[in-house]
Order: sequence, then C-alpha cells, then structure tokens
Amino acid sequence: MAGSKNAVTKHMVAAVMGSTSSVIENIPDVGDVHITEAILRSLGVGVERIDDRVEIHPADEIGSQVSVEYTGLNRIPILLLGPLLHLRHEVFVPLPGGDRIGRRPVDFHVDALRAMGAEVDETEDGIHARAKRLQGVQIELPYPSVMATETVLLAAAMAEGRTVLSNAATEPEIVELALFLQRMGARLEQRPGRQFVIEGVSELRGAHTRLQGDRLEAFSYLVAGLITGGNVRVAGCSQDRLVTAITTLSRMGAVFEINDDWITASSNGLNPVAVHTDTHPGFMTDWQSPLLVLMTQADGMSVLHETVFEDRVRYPASVVRAMGGEVELFDTCLGGPACRFHDTNAVHSAVVRGVSKLRGADVEIPDVRAGFSGVIAAAVADGSSRIGGVNHLERGYNRPLETFQSLGLNLERVGA
Repeated sequence: MAGSKNAVTKHMVAAVMGSTSSVIENIPDVGDVHITEAILRSLGVGVERIDDRVEIHPADEIGSQVSVEYTGLNRIPILLLGPLLHLRHEVFVPLPGGDRIGRRPVDFHVDALRAMGAEVDETEDGIHARAKRLQGVQIELPYPSVMATETVLLAAAMAEGRTVLSNAATEPEIVELALFLQRMGARLEQRPGRQFVIEGVSELRGAHTRLQGDRLEAFSYLVAGLITGGNVRVAGCSQDRLVTAITTLSRMGAVFEINDDWITASSNGLNPVAVHTDTHPGFMTDWQSPLLVLMTQADGMSVLHETVFEDRVRYPASVVRAMGGEVELFDTCLGGPACRFHDTNAVHSAVVRGVSKLRGADVEIPDVRAGFSGVIAAAVADGSSRIGGVNHLERGYNRPLETFQSLGLNLERVGA
C-alpha cells in the first residue's frame, strides 16, 4: 500500500522550508502529487521523482507567488502561505480547489495567520499575505479542521515564540506531518485534548521519511472485496490506522485475518448498520462513499450520517441511484447524535435499503471517493457500466485501474 495522498503533498510543502534537501519515500502515483510537483517547480524548488520516492531541493531564492493557473486544482496553495511568509515575507496564492464535497472555507487558515501577525487580503483571484516574521500565539480552531491544523503547524514551526494550538485535528496524517517537521528540527509536542505546542525555530533542515500506508485506499479495497464476495488482502497499512473501520465492517458481518504484514476481510453475508462520520478517531468522512455502496448489499436498512462535509453524501448516493440502488437523503441527523448541521438545510444523512440489485449504467463521477464507489458499484452490478470522470479517481488512488484489473475486474479504459 503506497503512502497517503493526504500526507505526501503536505510533506512536500514542509520540505521547502528546509535548508537542505529532503527525501520522501513510498509516495503514491496520484494526480495530486503531480499537481504539487508542478506548483513547487513553478516556485523554483527542485523536485526529483525516482520510482516511489521524491527528493525536494529547496530553492536558493524561492518564488513568492503561486500562479493563478493552479487555481482550483487542489488545496495545496493555501498550505504554502506559512512557509512562503517565512521565506519571502510577502506572498500570493490562488484560491484552493478540491472535491465538490461541501463548503471548505479558508476562514480558519486566514484567521490563524492573522492571529500570528500576518496582514492578509482576500481577493477574487486569491490570497495576499505579508509578515516580517510570524509570531507564536494561542489559537483555538472553531472546528478540528485537518488542513487548518496543518496550516498552523507549518506556520508555527518557524514563528517567533510559542504557539499553542487547541481543538486541533489529530488524524494519523497530521501526526505524520508533525513527526516529519520534528525530523526537520521543529520543536513541537502533542498534548492530550487535541492540543499541539510548537516552539518556533529560526531554521529547519532537510529530513528523510517513509510514508505510512494510505488508510483511505486500504479501506476502499477491503470494501471492494466484501461487496463482490471476494477475499482481498491489503498489505502495507497497519491495523492501528484502521481500528474504527475494521470494527464497523465487523459489525456488518465481515471476518478479518490480521497480522503485522496484511489485513484480509471476507464475508458470508452483510448486516445493516448505522454509522456517523466524525473527526479522528471517529469513522472517517473519506470512508463513507465506499461504505454507502456496501450498504446496498446488506440485508436490511442502513443509515449513514455525515457530520464533516454537508454535501458529501449526495455524490455516492447519486452514483448508487443511477445503478438502481435505493437511497433516500435527509436534512436531519440520523444514525448518531445531532451534529453541527442540525437545524440547517444541509442534506447530510442517507437511508440505504438492501439488498439492492444494482444494474450497469452510464455515470459521471464527481469526486475521488465517489469515483471509487462508482467502480465497485459497477463491479457488483448486472451488465456493463461506463464511468466518466476517472481523472478524479486517478487524482486520489495509486494506479487504480491496474489495481482493479489485478483483482480480476474486467475493466477497460476508453478514450483519451
């Protein structure tokens, strides 16, 4: 299992702050990595890809502006604000992009940088920021946002003084980034209660790391095996990154074999389940799309309650409906306690009736996880399916077409 796309790009951004080169191994071959490479090269950073490793060679004088041509391609430009402020003191980045899975405003990022002393202006084109040197402060995030936590960690690493970040995200990829920064010479610690404390340093050096396996990809392929009645063995992603996922699938009737090298799941039938997504260590929002498809093959009514991104449940639901699955969407909190979307118009809960007999269809996939869901739904459906928008799938999964073919799925790429 290759490293996480949600980790590798953040490590690449961190590496530009080093005084010497950094090496990151076990990188996935995904679109987000290629986009990040292009962004860094446009700033004058040396990026060298050799098989499953990338070497980042910091620029003697890094550029201060990310071109608007990278507007909306992914969310990496927003993470460059802190590092570029340290290196150039006045920067511009275009507006971030990413999957259409709900509102992901930049307010948390901007507010944190302003609290650290930066002057930040938001325009229609992007974000301009200026600071002689960022200052350590106390920051409490309104919500434990993954990328806002990463923004603060990156900005605080070389800020003057101590930064205390409360209500931080604690996902494995966050901890992995923190450990990489520590290897680079950052002084930070994680405290109980979602808190990081960072003592800013004046200089960071390059570091060498090997990424842990992608828990999103591991879960997706375990689901692919279960939904088709097969037996898929996933190697390279440790059990501790999948604890909640394994327990959830076990409740649905999956039987696991687990050792230090691999995880195997199989089933003689699936039970319905009620699941609500949450921040780590809860059930991850990125897992809900393949789970919703799996629910169509469970014998009974299942409930999925999305509490992280208010629009995300719509996309896998649209794919499943196109293939004949029975899914009803609601703007109320089902399957768990009331969430932050309670009493809003956000459609964030789904009721899935199984067992649904899916049929082949022509579908257009709107985001990374719904893309994978479309393929596994097609794998269990009667008849052939034509799936458009596979670029989303390739942006987030390591060589997905080859992997599906290796698992025995009759899949062919057509067109350019």
